[in-house]
Amino acid sequence: QVQLVQSGGGLAQPGGSVRLSCAASGTFFSFYAMGWYRQAPGKQRELVATITGYSSTYYEESVKGRFTISRANGQNTVYLQMNSLKPEDTAVYYCWGRLQGADYWGQGTQVTVSS
Repeated sequence: QVQLVQSGGGLAQPGGSVRLSCAASGTFFSFYAMGWYRQAPGKQRELVATITGYSSTYYEESVKGRFTISRANGQNTVYLQMNSLKPEDTAVYYCWGRLQGADYWGQGTQVTVSS
């Protein structure tokens, strides 16, 4: 059974940094793409960033220049380095991966940006 397991997150001050990690298990195949979504209270889940197996990346406009997505070479592990955090980045962050046409999700992790 394919699973995505997240780690990281927590509380950060405005202007601070947080790093999220997500590791897949249960498959020998490489995910076509992996990424991160987030959902703030009362809002819909939104795409934050993605990265393909060819290291092609996409960032949502509001996180460009502040967040960096990366993927361990040859591994189904993805990271999200979040710098210059703002209170509006507060949300539950979900790891996502697409493998052989199916979408998989991590368990979600809370990131709270507050002074």
